[in-house]
Amino acid sequence: MQTTHPRISSLYLKNPLILAPMAGITSLPYRRIMKLFGAALVYTEMVSANGLIRDGKKTRELLVSCQEETPLGIQLFGDDPQVLSQATQMIANECTLLDINMGCPVKKVIRSGAGSALLKDPQRIAQIVKAVRNEYSGPLTIKIRSGWDCDTVNFIEVGKIIEAEGADAVTLHPRTRSQAFGGKADWRQIQQLKQTLRIPVIGSGDIFSAIDGVQMLEQTGCDAIMIGRGGYGNPWLLRNILNLLEGREAVPATATEKKQVAMQHLEWHRKQFGNRKTLFEMRKHLCWYARGLTGAGRFRADLQKAEDIEQLVAQTDRFFNEAEHG
Repeated sequence: MQTTHPRISSLYLKNPLILAPMAGITSLPYRRIMKLFGAALVYTEMVSANGLIRDGKKTRELLVSCQEETPLGIQLFGDDPQVLSQATQMIANECTLLDINMGCPVKKVIRSGAGSALLKDPQRIAQIVKAVRNEYSGPLTIKIRSGWDCDTVNFIEVGKIIEAEGADAVTLHPRTRSQAFGGKADWRQIQQLKQTLRIPVIGSGDIFSAIDGVQMLEQTGCDAIMIGRGGYGNPWLLRNILNLLEGREAVPATATEKKQVAMQHLEWHRKQFGNRKTLFEMRKHLCWYARGLTGAGRFRADLQKAEDIEQLVAQTDRFFNEAEHG
């Protein structure tokens, strides 16, 4: 199987690997790392349409970008067609592609009527896609789940509505909202949606190894795949999917490589957000980079005790040096 170059409306991607938008994860430093390892398209974290309209400073911070990560997708969430339309007007010139989240299973988002709560109201979905489409001429994608629960699996109906209202692609995470991230993603649903729609279908869910990525493309016929949790601390996942697609072997990351990337991520995060925010936000990323290395458990415990950024950096440097030579 060879690397393909998917097209989403006017946007041509250099390969079929897309970084999923993930709240609390896909800030600019993380996106820059994933771009280095081959992501053809990266997304911001979920951006609240209501937050944008209220001109919230924290909401605006999510949109900070740089030339290196082009093309950039912005993902909005909300439940009101007019609010989403207004938010779209505000950020239309800041992205290459716009996505509307209709799949998030988080309770806080659900309570607001947004995310996967929209799957219970296909008519509202139609109104939202139409309203956003009227304001945005660039590539427009919608991210959905299979349905609200096992009794209301409606991704085919929703996919047809999204296509009919003018969206350019659909991303399907084949779990219901009630499953959250439990159970196993049913890739057959991605295949079914791909066979039903004329617009591109992007597959998401349970890509934790390079073989998983290749198999999703082969088994479902989807146009591209979206990397989410499998990429935590593991940008080498993207590199190795591309290796397999291009007929090369998957190459595991060495301790030296992990150190280089972890320290680069830490440096970029520090420059972007300052010492205090980095102290708390980088702990999880550093724990993920450490997975599989000797002493990772002790390192995780030490990170939680770090009282300042200098201590965090020193702990990280020491751990990976020991892993390199251990």
